[in-house]
Amino acid sequence: MKQLLIFAVMFLSAVASAQKPQEINLWPEGPRTNNGDPEDQAKVWVYLPDANKATGRAVVCCPGGGYQHLAMQHEGHDWAPFFTGQGIALIVVKYRMPHGHYTVPQEDADQAMRLVRSHAKEWNINPNDVGIMGFSAGGHLASTVATHSKGDAAPNFQILFYPVVSMEQGTTHKGSRNNLLGEKPKRKLVNEYCNEQHVTKHTSRAFIVLAQDDRSVPPVNSIDYYEALCNQKVPASLHIYPTGGHGFGIRQSFAHHLELMLELRSWLQSF
Repeated sequence: MKQLLIFAVMFLSAVASAQKPQEINLWPEGPRTNNGDPEDQAKVWVYLPDANKATGRAVVCCPGGGYQHLAMQHEGHDWAPFFTGQGIALIVVKYRMPHGHYTVPQEDADQAMRLVRSHAKEWNINPNDVGIMGFSAGGHLASTVATHSKGDAAPNFQILFYPVVSMEQGTTHKGSRNNLLGEKPKRKLVNEYCNEQHVTKHTSRAFIVLAQDDRSVPPVNSIDYYEALCNQKVPASLHIYPTGGHGFGIRQSFAHHLELMLELRSWLQSF
């Protein structure tokens, strides 16, 4: 209990010292693939820790929303104090919705990863310590980046909250699958975005969080992904809480909020 109280004080102090973010258009000259919605612009918000506290680590954050909308606050901006308080930069991504163009979200996430590394010196970031974090459908996007992206877009670690990982009927989240791949995708496309099938020994280490009573995204998504990582001897940490449902993010109403914060903090300090 004492440890939890200490963390609570540290968290509140971090909230008080949070800096205003820098907002950046991801595609100032236009995106690689047009999703057909000119109002849907990809951008990032960059939250940097105080220079004297910066560890060089950065996390690129992909909020969830079923590839239909984005939960930008409790799965995005609200995480800034937690990370910057530990000297970690947080980059919150507003990625575009697919609208029939399934490559669009990953193109935006990849561009965000490359943007961070291109500004590494300016932002006091180690280009070899940039991770990806995602929630629900954003977790599918993050695990897609972790298993598919190459070069400067490939993450050094991944943090997944109640992620959609598979696109298999009966396992996936139906809305996320339909919005990303369409209602009748070809078998090859489904396999391409079943990310548990694409884990290799080169996939980055992972921290995975979910609740056992999640009724939106079946827990098997996380469990199968964890097993795939273990089979490839990739360091992975799986945390399943008994209650919490889906979409708790950083909300303090989540019954296991402080335990989660401590466990994620401890994991981040472990490498």
